[in-house]
Amino acid sequence: MLPSDLRPGAADALLFDLGRVVIDIDFGQVMACWAAHAGCAPDDIAPRFVRDEIYHGHERGTVSDAAFFANLRSQLGIDISDAQFLEGWNAIFVGPMPGIAPLLARAAATLPLYAFSNTNQPHIDHFSPRYADLLSHFRETFLSSSIGLRKPDAEAYGHVVKAIGVPAERIVFFDDLAENIAGARASGLQAVLVRSTEDIAAAMAALGV
Repeated sequence: MLPSDLRPGAADALLFDLGRVVIDIDFGQVMACWAAHAGCAPDDIAPRFVRDEIYHGHERGTVSDAAFFANLRSQLGIDISDAQFLEGWNAIFVGPMPGIAPLLARAAATLPLYAFSNTNQPHIDHFSPRYADLLSHFRETFLSSSIGLRKPDAEAYGHVVKAIGVPAERIVFFDDLAENIAGARASGLQAVLVRSTEDIAAAMAALGV
């Protein structure tokens, strides 16, 4: 359900999450790659994966890749190399979300677009060149490991709003996770929960974009 206050002229900027909003991802592909290297089944290791403080620190840029992979090695109970972990880690990317490219192109002709993603340096190094055309629609991309802040923390939204330079209530934020939507709304942004590209299209139609 769209926020009731979405209407033509209600936004001065649009802010997009990346994963499952702009770029499709599939964590199953990560597990399949790691399991193949480890000689086990994906279902053997998937339940052991936990987004713990090491994971969050990696997304804030305070935990190195080597430390992150060492934690995964212990957590998952598999003895594979850092290079093999990296291969699987980057296997998460599927491609642009269906139909998102023309929507971004259309919106960028009317409003400034920005992106805000919880991510990490290996993923940034991987997706930035591969999706350069898609990402070119954004005036600025705020990445957690670069700014040292993660959604849904209020400080993270505050940093992004200040950098964009318009009032929070004039920014419409798109994300696929309910906790990030709640955090954005608590920080004063208008926010749309994305389950498919159709949700973005509907919000843009409501905004007259």
